[in-house]
Amino acid sequence: MSTISIIGSGGMAAAIGGLTARSGHTVEVVSRDTAKARKLAGELAAGATTGTYGSVPAGDIVILAVPYTHATAVVADFGDALNGKVIIDISNPVSPDLTGLVTPYGSSGAQEIGKSAPVGAHVVKAFNTLFGHVLAQGGRLDAFIAADDAKAKARVSTFIESLGLRPLDVGGLHMAQTLEALGLMLIGLAKNGAASWNIALNVDIR
Repeated sequence: MSTISIIGSGGMAAAIGGLTARSGHTVEVVSRDTAKARKLAGELAAGATTGTYGSVPAGDIVILAVPYTHATAVVADFGDALNGKVIIDISNPVSPDLTGLVTPYGSSGAQEIGKSAPVGAHVVKAFNTLFGHVLAQGGRLDAFIAADDAKAKARVSTFIESLGLRPLDVGGLHMAQTLEALGLMLIGLAKNGAASWNIALNVDIR
């Protein structure tokens, strides 16, 4: 197995980190708040480590598990330290009142994050349609992936499969717009039609 770096120390970082550690990978937690990073690493697994914020992450796959409002700034803080890395953007760029998306027309959070990333980095959209507490439970869940680089997409697909999830390719990074709208729809569904946050969207292939 490999080392997976996670930038962030919140709920989604804990959910993905826990599932990643249980699947046999080494998890590196990186955060501006060193104390939070150490706390999360200690909760994940005996082999989990912490990295230095802004330095080159240990993992070739870096999961950007921070709110969208901070994501581009975080990527800019790391700068060339992310060169050559596969960056998984899990954010949903929703408005504070959860009624819409805050990204520019015709773009997505993942595409905006990509503008701040080094040329040699590859942004992949994934995990944004899964609620953290549902993901933490494990099970056969579908994880949708959007990316332009075929090799980066393949590496993320293999990683997702190692977690026991089913990766489903939806196309190029421009499809991140659709995935982020889908994330917003799931929030609306949880608040209204389903009346529960214990939901996940799976594809029935017949």
